[in-house]
Amino acid sequence: MSSKPLPSLLPVTDRTRHRRLREQGSLERAELEAILDAGFVCHLGVVIEGRPVVVPTVYGRDERWLYLHGAVAGRSLAGDLPVCVTVTHVDGLVLARSVFEHGVNYRSAMIHGDARKVTDPEEKLEGLRRLTEHSAPGQWSYARRPNRRELAATALLAVSLREASVKIRTGAPEDGDGPDAELGLWAGVLPLTSLWGEPVADPALPADTPVPGHIARRAGTRHG
Repeated sequence: MSSKPLPSLLPVTDRTRHRRLREQGSLERAELEAILDAGFVCHLGVVIEGRPVVVPTVYGRDERWLYLHGAVAGRSLAGDLPVCVTVTHVDGLVLARSVFEHGVNYRSAMIHGDARKVTDPEEKLEGLRRLTEHSAPGQWSYARRPNRRELAATALLAVSLREASVKIRTGAPEDGDGPDAELGLWAGVLPLTSLWGEPVADPALPADTPVPGHIARRAGTRHG
């Protein structure tokens, strides 16, 4: 793996060029990383046997690779497979004076590339560690790690983060200075926030089994 620092700006390609709502586009790699770090479920788009399939799956990352639980790897995956991966966070509904001007405040990332099946044992273990720690920080050290049989039964895909597109929309409705402002209707943003709840123990646990700190500390904190 290369140790050369990545450029701060994402490259513009024919697939990542912002053709619509360009003002919402961003080329900042830091924005891409922030969007990925705020979530843990992505949608993996792929063509299987001539038909499009979109699969929700969990992910983790390092600087250069997005690691995906191989939801489609059980099907034919010979060599690299062209994919499109998306991650989206909804931050609020933008409710304008006219339905035409309604919108959504959001953060989204779209990654294009060829997914490869991870077969190297060391990379596979590291990819699964990143995937686990991404969704539940501290869990890799707390829980039992995969054994050789479980590793062999688990599919992991890797997609390069070289080619990605980012879009972000924030702020109020955009019809406050137009003719519809005279209608006297309420307009604004209805924010959406997702919070982690209190941990719910497995009923099979002994009653005195404590909740580990890395899980308990997330209760009430924001997700996304």
